Amino acid sequence: MKKTAILLTTICASALLYVSCSSDNNEPTVTTDLTTIGASVAVDTSNEMDLNTSLLISTATSTTGKTTETAPLPGICATITITTPNGGEYPKVFLADFGTAGCKDANNLTRKGQLKVTLSGAITATGSKMTIERINYSINGIKLEGTIEYTNTTTTPTVPQWTRKVTNGKLTDLQGGVYTNSGTYTTKQTAGVDTPFILSDNVYEITEGTHTVTATAGGTLTLTVKEPLIKKYSCLFISKGQLKVQGGILNGVIDYGNNDCDALYTYTHENGTSFNLTM
Repeated sequence: MKKTAILLTTICASALLYVSCSSDNNEPTVTTDLTTIGASVAVDTSNEMDLNTSLLISTATSTTGKTTETAPLPGICATITITTPNGGEYPKVFLADFGTAGCKDANNLTRKGQLKVTLSGAITATGSKMTIERINYSINGIKLEGTIEYTNTTTTPTVPQWTRKVTNGKLTDLQGGVYTNSGTYTTKQTAGVDTPFILSDNVYEITEGTHTVTATAGGTLTLTVKEPLIKKYSCLFISKGQLKVQGGILNGVIDYGNNDCDALYTYTHENGTSFNLTM
């Protein structure tokens, strides 16, 4: 059986996720719990957005040869300030300031606050880390906190690989609902390796990993990669792959579809009931 989840209010109406707060066959408990699934997907989505932004900032400025500058970048509505605290090439710190009033980015999303991106070395070099910190930061009114640490673990040059670790993650929705989160993913680049300064042709595959999301109202979900997740740099959302979902009364699978560049995904409960959702 399939149901279509629709945009409703507050947590359901957060700018990054739509979930159903009721269903057509009197399953309010299961369906209401889908808000945590929606929040979990929103957490992943916002992490991917901020990672894309950080890659764009570091890549677009890597050929300037300057150690300090303030400049706008195409596709980013923030002012970018670059500093090298130790006076050498690295560490290099990028501060993307979207302002307290916010601005609309290339995807028509309103961002406020700051992203602080620190490179310990070239992101393409094994062992280098890119650390992303959120400072009074929000996307479309959804407050995002925490640190993303992106570490290059490449062993085969033709297959770049990174681990992505999220610590102290927190998403606060439009109604004030809070979802804390943490976890680690392994990511490989499967396309665009030969064009390191062109991001638009990059394709990433999240091969393994687990993250947990806990709602302050109660309940924790654990989401584990079941089938590799495909993330195209040119797409706003994950386009393919599956996550195993476990926690409370929920036991099922999130499926991101057939690699289309859209916001659609499906949650299928262990009893076979399937919910069509959108981010």
